[in-house]
Amino acid sequence: MLVSLRCRALTKKYAFTCVAFLGTVSSVSLQAQSQFGTELNEGTQAYRQAKFEEAIDHFQKAVSLDPQSKAAHLYLATALAGQYIPGVDVAENLKIGQVALDEFQKALDLDPKSLDSMKGIASLDFAMKRFEAAKQVDLRIIELEPGNPEFYYAIGILDWTQSYTRRMELRGKLGLDPAEPLINAKECWDLRNDDQDLVKDGIGQLAKALQLRRDYDDAMAYMNLLYRERADIQCGDIVSYRADVQTAGKWVDATLAVKKEKAAPKTVVAPPNNPQ
Repeated sequence: MLVSLRCRALTKKYAFTCVAFLGTVSSVSLQAQSQFGTELNEGTQAYRQAKFEEAIDHFQKAVSLDPQSKAAHLYLATALAGQYIPGVDVAENLKIGQVALDEFQKALDLDPKSLDSMKGIASLDFAMKRFEAAKQVDLRIIELEPGNPEFYYAIGILDWTQSYTRRMELRGKLGLDPAEPLINAKECWDLRNDDQDLVKDGIGQLAKALQLRRDYDDAMAYMNLLYRERADIQCGDIVSYRADVQTAGKWVDATLAVKKEKAAPKTVVAPPNNPQ
């Protein structure tokens, strides 16, 4: 098992907490209950002190003492998820990711509305390039939190990631220069068939996120990226290509304007003097 464990966000919007709320301990004897609490508390302390393998050992013991504890499964899942390294497709690393997913799923089985479990699963699915699985979990989260813009944004990232990956692979095979449009290549049409629904969905999801948070500059930045995706699959249509590139540029301007506004010092207006 890898020894370098750290609790990190796998993507900015997919972060999950390092320490979950301790739920009620159930179905254990008083002695086992006391030992369970000790293991969970010592695991938490070890985790905070960066004694990661020791922390995992305590969490595994806690799970063994009370397999019906959602909190214990969440602690263990989160610790294991911190050990998974995105993009390293070796057997040991993939096994760590899968075991972490299994623990999150066990917590979700115990509480089908556990947002912490769903967010952990979605985060790992994304990191492990299980994009459709991650999207389905995000949609479940939206059902429970329809007013949270973060997960519309998360789906937008998922859609863009898949579209961008396929497009760049094709551009690489064709040997296109970065500034050279794909729209004149005959291969553009197959890519359009693969990606146009993803791009449309991504733009729609980001639009929902921006309806809920009008100054959501991260969502604006991905709007720019998705319009550039759409531009490159406007096969044989230079007018639509240029229109999408222009729209993408407007989203860049909007993003920079919002970031500038957020970074500007806030002016404090002094209250008027009391009338005499």
